[in-house]
Amino acid sequence: MPEYESGTEYIAHHLGFLRFGQKADGSWGIAHSVEEADAMGFWAINVDSMLMSLLLGVIFMGLFYFVSRRATSGIPGPLQNAVEFIVEMVQTTVKSTFFARNELIGPLALTIFCWIFMMNLMDLVPVDWIPLLAQVVAQDSHLYFKAVPTTDLNITAGFAISVFVLVIYYSIKVKGMGGFLGEFAFHPFGKWALPLNLIMEIPSFLAKPVSLALRLYGNMFAGEMIFMVIAMVGLYQLPLHFAWAVFHILIITLQAYLFMMLTIVYLNQAHTKSEAH
Repeated sequence: MPEYESGTEYIAHHLGFLRFGQKADGSWGIAHSVEEADAMGFWAINVDSMLMSLLLGVIFMGLFYFVSRRATSGIPGPLQNAVEFIVEMVQTTVKSTFFARNELIGPLALTIFCWIFMMNLMDLVPVDWIPLLAQVVAQDSHLYFKAVPTTDLNITAGFAISVFVLVIYYSIKVKGMGGFLGEFAFHPFGKWALPLNLIMEIPSFLAKPVSLALRLYGNMFAGEMIFMVIAMVGLYQLPLHFAWAVFHILIITLQAYLFMMLTIVYLNQAHTKSEAH
């Protein structure tokens, strides 16, 4: 790892992304400084976030496929037990929260929980290990590389917008365009308070994806910052890292569960026809 002049420089480097985009001179490539990354603009891609997200998604699917192919009705092994526990937890949550009939909701909830949990879990890996590995592979001691995808607002926003699109799709499919728009115009105070209804309902509806994205991002970003501060302690970081990691396991699991739970709730609302006023 390169030497840093201060803790601020250390944290700033670890908060940087491996960004690919169009440079100021018109060429395309990897940014090698914060200024170069900022100049790439909106359409730049955070390669590290995308790479880690896809890798963890493949691991998730491969793990579940591996267990499903070797599942036994006899005494299950610890891995099968863990997978069955997660599947049963998700099934129970869906049954107690989602009251319509849609075969997509169960697999969607399972994918969201497991994928986000695995992304969050990367926060328990010591903050220097994966960036160091990336620097060794790339032969660049100043390479930026973030290992926790959910500390990238682009990733959490991608999840949230995907859920939001599904909410709109099923709201229109189940209630019709008139019923969907009527929820904004006629609720909660009836048709005689239409302007007030719109003022109240539209911001509340649009706040759903924003809150989903920011809640997950904010909690994971804060946890990552604490790990970075601990890493600056030096040789004494391991016991501190372990202590914070034990507590952080609860945050990692809770944030994945909350995202899954809110997704189910929002989709249940999309499948529920409001009573006429």
